[in-house]
Amino acid sequence: MIERYTREKMGKIWTLENKFQKWLDIEIVACEAWSQLGIIPKEAVEKIAANATFSVDRILEIEEQTRHDVIAFTRCVAESLGEESKYVHYGLTSSDVVDTALAMLMVEAGDMIIAGVRESLEILREKANEYKYTIMMGRTHGVHAEPTTLGLKFALWYQEMERNLQRLDEAIEQMRVGKLSGAVGTFGNIDPRVEEYVCKRLGLKPAPVSTQVLQRDRHAHFMTTLAIVAGTIEKIALEIRGLQKTETREIEEPFYSGQKGSSAMPHKRNPVNCEQLCGLARIVRTNSLAAMENQALWHERDISHSSVERVIVPDSTILVDYMLGKMNRILKDIHVYPEKMLENIEKSYNLTFSGRALLQLVQGGLKREEAYDLIQKYAMKAWEEKIDFKELLMTDELIKEKIPKDLIEGIFDLNFCTKEVDFIFDRLNI
Repeated sequence: MIERYTREKMGKIWTLENKFQKWLDIEIVACEAWSQLGIIPKEAVEKIAANATFSVDRILEIEEQTRHDVIAFTRCVAESLGEESKYVHYGLTSSDVVDTALAMLMVEAGDMIIAGVRESLEILREKANEYKYTIMMGRTHGVHAEPTTLGLKFALWYQEMERNLQRLDEAIEQMRVGKLSGAVGTFGNIDPRVEEYVCKRLGLKPAPVSTQVLQRDRHAHFMTTLAIVAGTIEKIALEIRGLQKTETREIEEPFYSGQKGSSAMPHKRNPVNCEQLCGLARIVRTNSLAAMENQALWHERDISHSSVERVIVPDSTILVDYMLGKMNRILKDIHVYPEKMLENIEKSYNLTFSGRALLQLVQGGLKREEAYDLIQKYAMKAWEEKIDFKELLMTDELIKEKIPKDLIEGIFDLNFCTKEVDFIFDRLNI
C-alpha cells in the first residue's frame, strides 16, 4: 500500500538492481586498487571494468543453491567474465562489500530525506510569516490557557525541523564510511591502501577501526534520527487533528474536490491524512528500536543484524520520505479559519486573562497568595455560572480599589499576546 504512493526515486534506491550495482562498483574499484599495488594485472582490471555485469534473476537463482547472497553475486559476475574473474572479490570478505554498499545506500536515501526536510522548512517559514499575527487560543492539557498566534505554531515547527536537518546531517556523516579490512578487521588478507583507495573513490571515509562489520551504533544513530523526524511529523499531524475537531475547527487538513469522508455520512471531512502520518510514525519509531537492538553482536560479528536491516532500513527511509511529502502537501494547502479562532476565544468568558489580572493585583499591592485566591474565586464563578470574567471583576470593591478601571479594561486586550511576536521571529531569523 505504501509503495504505491512512495516517490519513485526513493523506491529505486532499495531495489536489488541498485544494491547489486553498488556491490559491483565496490568490487571493480577494489580491483583498481590492487592493480595500483601491482597485485592484479592492469589488463585484467580493464576487462573487469568493461565486461562485468550481473542479472538479478540469475543471482537469485544461484542463491537458491549457495544460500549465500554474496557468493551468488560473485558467481553471477564471474559468468560475464573470462580468466580475469578470479580477481573479483580478491582479499575481501562479504561484509566488506555488503556494509560499504549499505552505507552508500543509506547516505543516498538520507540525502533525499534532507531534500524533503528543506521543502518543509520553506513551507513552514512561509506559513509562519503569513499567520504571524493570527490570534488563536493557546491550550495546555487541552484546556484554554492564554492566546497565542498561529504563526508561532508554525514557527515552532520550523525550528524543530531545523534541528532535524542538523541531526540528519550528522547522522548521514556518521554513515558516510566504508570498510575493506577483511574477516575480522585486521587487514589479514588485504592491504589498508585498498580500503583507502576504494573509500575515497566512492565518496566515503574508512572506518578507523572495525571488526568484520561496521559498528551498528552508526546505523542506530541514523535510524533514531529518522524516528525523531517522524516524531516531528506526527507532532504536527496530531495538532492539526486536534484543531480540526468539529467543536474547534480552527485549522483543517486539505479536503480536495471529489474527495469523500465517509461511506455512510456524506458530511464528513476527516483528518485521515494526518491520522495516517501519526500511525506511520509508530512504525518508524519501532524500527529505530530494532536498530538499537542490532548494536550488540557476538564477538567480531554475527548476522543477527542483517535480516533486521533488510527490512527496517528500506522501510524507514521510504516511510519518512513519503511522510515528508504528504506533510508538505498538507501544510501547503492547509485550511485556516481565523474567525473560528476568535469565536473559540470567547467561549471561556474572558478567563484566559486571569494571569494578567493576577499580576495587576500584585502590582496594586496585594500579596500574590491573596491575589491568586481572589482571582480564582471569580474565575470559578465565571465557569460555573457562565458569566463574563471581566464583569465579575468589576463588581469587587477591593479589585476596583487596587486596579484602576482603565487598567482593568487593558487586561482584556488581545493584542498583548502579539506584542513580542516580532522579537521571537527575529530571534528565529525567519
